[in-house]
Amino acid sequence: MTGKRDGQIAVIFTAQRTAEDEAGYHLAAKEMAMLAAAQPGYCGMVSVRGADGLGITISYWADEAAALGWRDNPDHCAAREAGRNRWYAAYTIDVAPIRRSYDWSRHD
Repeated sequence: MTGKRDGQIAVIFTAQRTAEDEAGYHLAAKEMAMLAAAQPGYCGMVSVRGADGLGITISYWADEAAALGWRDNPDHCAAREAGRNRWYAAYTIDVAPIRRSYDWSRHD
């Protein structure tokens, strides 16, 4: 999770999961992570999910064109539709440029 992200685009996906099709969701999430990593302009991703089903995934992209390329990827579009039909009760997507970034880590 280290590295300067200045100038990148962050796509922040905040979602409330349903309890439906847990196995299908996990398979699709794994496939989407691999697909995103192969997408031109992909710079990384972090994701967390609470026991209540609320999750946040932030993907990082080299520029706006790369972020739009991911949004418009046909396999990603199909997974998004499946999410709307089964896996999510609600979600929000925020897209923002990163103006500054900082890292810190404890080294023992």
